[in-house]
Order: sequence, then structure tokens, then C-alpha cells
Amino acid sequence: MAVNAAKVTAAASRALRRGGGTALPGVIAERVHPRIARDLSLQLACGSIAVSGTNGKTTTSRFLAEILREAGYLPVRNQAGSNLMRGVSTSLVERANLFGNLPRGKTIGLFEVDEAALPGVVGAIGPRRVLLLDLFRDQLDRYGEVVTLARLWSGALSGLPEDGTIVANADDPLVALTALESGREVMFFGLDLAPGSAPALEHAGDVKACPHCSGPIEYSSVALGHLGHYVCTQCDFARPNPDIVGTDIRLDGTVGSTFSLSDPSGQSAVRLRLPGMYNVYNAVAAAALASTLGIPMGTAAAALGRTTPAFGRMEQMQADGRTVVLALAKNPAGLNEVMRTVLADPAPLHLMVMLSDNTADGRDVSWIWDADIEALAGRVATVVFSGTRAGDMALRFKYGEVIGDAGEPSWEVEDSTATAFQRALARTPRDGRLFIIPTYTALLDVRELLTRLGYARPYWEE
Repeated sequence: MAVNAAKVTAAASRALRRGGGTALPGVIAERVHPRIARDLSLQLACGSIAVSGTNGKTTTSRFLAEILREAGYLPVRNQAGSNLMRGVSTSLVERANLFGNLPRGKTIGLFEVDEAALPGVVGAIGPRRVLLLDLFRDQLDRYGEVVTLARLWSGALSGLPEDGTIVANADDPLVALTALESGREVMFFGLDLAPGSAPALEHAGDVKACPHCSGPIEYSSVALGHLGHYVCTQCDFARPNPDIVGTDIRLDGTVGSTFSLSDPSGQSAVRLRLPGMYNVYNAVAAAALASTLGIPMGTAAAALGRTTPAFGRMEQMQADGRTVVLALAKNPAGLNEVMRTVLADPAPLHLMVMLSDNTADGRDVSWIWDADIEALAGRVATVVFSGTRAGDMALRFKYGEVIGDAGEPSWEVEDSTATAFQRALARTPRDGRLFIIPTYTALLDVRELLTRLGYARPYWEE
């Protein structure tokens, strides 16, 4: 009854254009049968994987799904990014038949999970593996500071099965310590960085003191935010040696990147179709988790090279002779990395920047003042601001000396998503690129518009 009620809800939601049916069906299913996620997950022959972190959940899960399929698994996942408990339930009932049975074979649950929702999901489905990516400031009015989330994660990890495995980012001090103190088996991943490659923390870095003793922590190199190679000068806490490492990293602007996956058995070359250092982290994380299932690095490397961007994560499409690039940015560290990637394009930049403060975004937009907007100064040709807090973002750009009172660059504030897109596209030269940088609910708005206009498929069909 729960499965069928959810399926009817999903069909009605899509038919009435009330969304993609990625969350409400799970709510209905849980009302009918509160243990629906637990009972369906018990049918998964190979157990479940939970992927959590502030940034990178959707892309890492997409990488991992491609690897799992290459290795003969049948992933059951919340691919549309609905990452609360209701989204996990929706993904399970969606794959079940009318009698409540999941497909037979090497089924494995692959669920991206909201940072604060991890304890509930672990308690409900008991994943055998948990992948911890990173912890950054995000929605302070909902989550609080990153240490609060680390405490939540500690409680969640204590609920893992005794034979559960944690795969954790060695380059994030807070994540590494949380994993080490869990009492479970831990596999670490990280990046091999040249000493002194970026020894100073960004303003958006969130770990400036040792999470173990609160003493001074020193970085010999930084990849992004507070992710890098570190050591405490007061206690013996230091970056764990990673089991799976990304080495020889070369970023190729907005096109992609190349690197080598290294483990004790050797190295495998990878060419990603997704740009940015943050996507190298996501790819290495996915390969590390896959290795706990006995999947060879060569298999993982081949699958990583075939993976295309998830919706809104450097996703590209054609619109009236222009290339439109959607780049979600919802916190300081994420926005900094998006800007760093966009700035790799040598042409003058044409932007549509969308800031919203709906419930799913967090009401507090003060985080925009922690992002390094100043990096865009002198590079922007045109920019249109939209979203429920468009004026706040325009003000931040003005204080960052990216825009002025008059003259170049050309800019305006437009509340309507449709009008803002039309004007931003018109200001972009033919054969040029329009970069749309939205927060989460703004991404859903503009992505739905692009779907209506025929430039993209519905995101739930990706």
C-alpha cells in the first residue's frame, strides 16, 4: 500500500507540474508505513552506501554510480538529489514493483544524505559503508557551525554496524578526526599536493585550530578552503596518510582535469569531463569507496572518465547559439571554487548570478561576504542578478569592485527568473558562454525554466 500510494503521488506531482516527485512520495509512503525505508533496504543484496558532506554529494554519487554499474552492480539511488529521509524513501519505492519488491541481482543502495540528516538515515537503513566528504559553513541558521555537524556525525557513526566501513577525507581535519574517533574501520582518501602550493588558508576556510586540542594548526599546502596537508603544533594530531590518493593533478580550465589514482597496487590515469579541484576530490572519494567493494582502480578510472555533470553542477547546454553553463554555489567555499573554475575561461565573463533565501537555501545570506568575490574584478563583461535576494548579491559585487555605478561592466537586477535569463542571454555574444551561478532553490527555478524552453531535460530524468 505504501509503495503504490507513493507511485500515484509521484505520477500526480509530475503530471501537475508540481515538481519531480522526488520527495513527496517518500513522505506519503512513510505516513502509510513508517518503516518503509528500513524494510525495503533489507532487500538490497549488497547493502547500502551513504554519501554525506557539505559540498560534492551529488557529483560524488554520480561518479560512484557509474563505477558500480561498470562493476556489475545495480545501484538504487536518489539521483535527483533529494537527500533527506523522504528522498531516500522515495528512491526505494520508485524502484520497487507494485508488490513492494526491489529488483533481483547485485542491488546496492547509493544514497546521498544531507549532513544533518545522516543520523536518521543511518538509523533507518543501517548502511554498511559511509563516505564522508567535507564540512564547510553552510546554512548557519539551520546547521550551526561545522563543529556542531561533526558532533552529529559522531553520533551517527556510532550507530553503524560493527563491520561497517567509513571512507573519509584525510585532507579535512574535522572529518578526519571524526572518522578516527568512530571506532570503525576507516579508509582515507586525499590529494597529493606540492608543498607550499597554497600555504595560506582562504577566508572561507573553517578549520583554523586543531579540532582535537584547539591548539595552532599549520598547513604546508592547501587545495581549497581548509582542505590540505596539516599538522597540529601542540598535540600529535596530523593528516592521516591516505590509502587512495589523487596525484599529478592538472586542471584544464572549464573543460575538465587529469590526474592519477594511486593505491598500493599502482596507478591509473584519469581524465575527468568535470572541471575544478573540487571534482578531483569527488572522483578520488568515489574511487576510494569503490575500492572497499574490491573494485580495481582501473575499472574506477575508466568509469570516472565517462561520467557527465549532474544537473546544475557545471552542466552545459546550448541556447540560441550560446553555451549555457549551470554552476551551483551555495556556500563560501563552493562559490570560491566555482569562481576559480569560471575564471579559467580567458574570455570576458557573462554571468547570471542568483541568490535566494528560501527554506532549502537557509535564510541567512551573510555567507556571501565570506566568498572572495573580489577575484572577479576586471573580468566581468555583463552580469544580471536575480533570485529573492538579488539586491544583496549586487551589493556584494559592488563592494568587491566588480561592478560600479555606471559603464562597464553592464549589470542589472531583475527579480523574474525568466526575464533575467532572457536579458543575460541577449547580452552574451553568439558562440559565447553564459555562466549561471545560482543557489539551490534558484537552481531549481532556472533549471525548470530551461526545461520549459526546451534547452534541458527534466532533472529527475537525468
